[in-house]
Amino acid sequence: MKNLRLRFPRGLRARLVVAVLLAVAFGALLTAGLTFRQARASVLERTQHTVVADLRSQLDSLAPGLTFPPRTEDLRSLSLQLDRAGGSRAWRSSASYQGGTPVSASPDALPVPEELREAVQASGQATYQRIERDGRPWLTVGMPVAYAAEPEKPASAGKPSGLTVYVASPLDDDQADIAALVSAAQAGAIPALALALVPALLAARSVLRPVRRLRSGAERITAGELGTRLDADGHDELTDLTRSFNTMAETLQKDDAELRRMEAGARRFAADVAHELRTPLAAMTAVTEVLDEDATSGVLPPDTADAVQLICEETRTLARMVEDLMEVSRFDAKAAPLHAEETDLRTIVTKTLQLRGWTDDERVTADIPTPVPVRADPRRIDVILANLIGNALRHGLPPVTVSARAENDHAVVTVTDHGTGIPDDVLPHVFERFYKADTARVRSEGSGLGLAIAYENAHLHGGTLTAANTPDGGAVFTLTLPLPATPQDQP
Repeated sequence: MKNLRLRFPRGLRARLVVAVLLAVAFGALLTAGLTFRQARASVLERTQHTVVADLRSQLDSLAPGLTFPPRTEDLRSLSLQLDRAGGSRAWRSSASYQGGTPVSASPDALPVPEELREAVQASGQATYQRIERDGRPWLTVGMPVAYAAEPEKPASAGKPSGLTVYVASPLDDDQADIAALVSAAQAGAIPALALALVPALLAARSVLRPVRRLRSGAERITAGELGTRLDADGHDELTDLTRSFNTMAETLQKDDAELRRMEAGARRFAADVAHELRTPLAAMTAVTEVLDEDATSGVLPPDTADAVQLICEETRTLARMVEDLMEVSRFDAKAAPLHAEETDLRTIVTKTLQLRGWTDDERVTADIPTPVPVRADPRRIDVILANLIGNALRHGLPPVTVSARAENDHAVVTVTDHGTGIPDDVLPHVFERFYKADTARVRSEGSGLGLAIAYENAHLHGGTLTAANTPDGGAVFTLTLPLPATPQDQP
């Protein structure tokens, strides 16, 4: 059997309306309950006083004619006279002497509750108790009768005579009055809730209107409209929240403008520096190539040759870094051109290996059994593969395997080495610019921008580039590129 779960309203409007209605319902029920309790007590108390007063009045007129000690016939006669005197009250009376069994003139008289008899004997005063017989409520009253101290005084004002009279009066009329009170309360509860719905909706609207404005403002700021401001009129908590929202938006706008200014300045500075260095570096590279030939041919002394070769190597490294900085600045400026064409990944991988002398290198193997057609920029894919393979050779262990295949609607290229892998704390940062896994290694063979440029080139093609570790411990870089649309896929 499935568990039944109550579904509570989830919207703020519904919850506010339900909360107000529950509060009104609770208040109405509490008020109705207190009113009903007070009215019920008043009705019953009035009936009790009336019955006690009528009984006392009847006893004051009948008791003086009673002989003492009374016989059973006298007690039955007194009960009969009291029943006749009750009239419309239709009470049923009985009488007892010296704590004996009550005697009644009516065959259907109600038995006197033992608790009432004990209470009357203990207090010596008129005592009443409400009971229920056969589904009908009754008021039972026990009243002791006293000797009259003086002829002109009532019998109830003298000393105890040992005679006790009991009367059971039906409470049908009182029960009807109480039922009418309950019906009236129930009939008034539904209109009260219906009327409470109007202020509940108004209250929900007054609360939700600024909340909706805040949500709309937050959505506009999320979309980049940092100049969004909201009207803050009023003196309640939601107005204070709106003012805080405006302050936050103003702070965000100022910080964003400052960050954009600083970022644009940094990009412009890097691009300007790289651009200004290209011309002198081109001249230096040309000169160092001539000097490098002299150093390798033995024209220069050994010490001078070593110094020249070091300068040549550093000049080439600096030239590569400048080119990488220029490429990064183009990516940042969204000005990197993409010359895509229909080509085969197997052809691109083969050319990459040939250009860098890795074709006959046992450290690098290619596993591309079938053609993998893609639409891409061969030069940029070559840059990606060269960076990944070179990085695997420098930081991993051979053999480095390059594989390519078509999976679903993507071409997947993987470059795997057999080294120790990439530490877990380094994996999230491998594509960051100038990131070094070993902070103590201030120098490196590359510019520190190779993987970052490869990552940008992959995204320029609409693909992805990820890094992970193989179960055997080596590192694996995965490049995914979208496959070209087939004729049936084109609209």
